[in-house]
Amino acid sequence: MADEPTNREAFRQQAAFCAAMDAPITASVCAALADALTRDSDTGRRTLDWPGEPIPDALPLRLVGGLHALARTGVDPGLTTLFAGEGDAPAILARVLTDHDAALLPWLDGPPQTNEPMRSGVLMAGLLAVAARHGPAVELLEIGSSAGLNLLIDRYRFDLGGVTVGPPDAPVTIRPDWRGAPPPPEPLRIERVRGVDIQPLDATYPAVATRLAGYIWADQPERQARLTAATQMQRARPVDLVQGDAVNWLRERLSEPQAAGITRVLMHSVVWQYLGDDRRAAITAMMEAAAAHATPDRPLAWVRMEPDRVLQRQELIVQSWPGHGTPRMLATAHAHGAWIAGG
Repeated sequence: MADEPTNREAFRQQAAFCAAMDAPITASVCAALADALTRDSDTGRRTLDWPGEPIPDALPLRLVGGLHALARTGVDPGLTTLFAGEGDAPAILARVLTDHDAALLPWLDGPPQTNEPMRSGVLMAGLLAVAARHGPAVELLEIGSSAGLNLLIDRYRFDLGGVTVGPPDAPVTIRPDWRGAPPPPEPLRIERVRGVDIQPLDATYPAVATRLAGYIWADQPERQARLTAATQMQRARPVDLVQGDAVNWLRERLSEPQAAGITRVLMHSVVWQYLGDDRRAAITAMMEAAAAHATPDRPLAWVRMEPDRVLQRQELIVQSWPGHGTPRMLATAHAHGAWIAGG
């Protein structure tokens, strides 16, 4: 169980992570909150007395998301100025936490849901490696899909270090700063994409779009533009996203008949930390059991983008069966996919 010093330190750690991810405004807000939090508000008390683990629970990002969403409304000019990179952060935040306590408190109820379309570029690099191993046809199962932005992976256009994938006329092109060796230029055919989330969000609802926009760091307006474009794509054709527990849903999907010549792929990004020890162990055990039955005609793969917080980077880990069961890190990446370093 955490205590007040641990919870304050979580904001400093998040500040360092944001700074490493080229988000100085968000970093400064996190750093200031470490000192500005008091027990003068319900939000402050609940944050300082957080009973869980503040980093795995993404406690700093819950509160920063609420503050950013409030700033975007313009209801508090000082806060809006702060998220533009100006102003006395500790003084502004100390006041805002009290003045807007009721609006901020609900943001602590659940973890941020920040599936960013650019993260699909990291996952796509992993899928190209899977295609090189097992053939072009894949079916995708995503856990922790949030608002389903990565479920549009078959509709985005990708340019990964000069390797292009996806419809040439796609409304969104994912073109990260690619560093190092590019992924293999393999043909890829995505047969089906399905996802699950414990609390899925419909980004086409205005209130949900406002919430998602709050979680996007203020330093990155280009992400807001991608969110808008991806939301329009969902309005044109919804994604296959259901509400449910990741373990139960995945167990059912893995038990379904698998067509010959198609690789079944579990994928996820920045979700593993939220699942808890029991769910992580259950998913790992299910994948190991399914892997034991994988064949050259019906392969299985696991593609994931998850953080190494010590090194302050995301890692693309891929393993597949038969023949490639040892997890291999194929690339590192920016938290939101802005850059990918292959090889």
